[in-house]
Amino acid sequence: MNHEFVVGFSRQALEVMLLVSLPVLIVSMILGLVVSIFQSVTQIQEMTITFVPKIIGTFIALMAFGSWMMTKMADFLREVIMNIPNVVG
Repeated sequence: MNHEFVVGFSRQALEVMLLVSLPVLIVSMILGLVVSIFQSVTQIQEMTITFVPKIIGTFIALMAFGSWMMTKMADFLREVIMNIPNVVG
C-alpha cells in the first residue's frame, strides 16, 4: 500500500460522498432560501415554518434520487471490496 493508493482512495471516497449528498442538500438549500424570502416578504418570523417544507422536500429528493444514490454507494463498496488484496498484500 503506497502513498498514491491511499490518496486516490481517499479522493474517490470524498467524491462519492459529495455526489451522493449533493441532490438532497441542494433541494434543502433551495427550499430554505424560498421559505426565507417568503418570510421576509410577508414579515412572518416563525422559526418552525422552515422545517416542514425542508422535511417534505428532503423526503421527495430521497425518493427521487434514492436509487441512484444507492447504486453509487454500492459501486464504491464493490470497488473497496475488490481492492482489499491491494491493501493487505
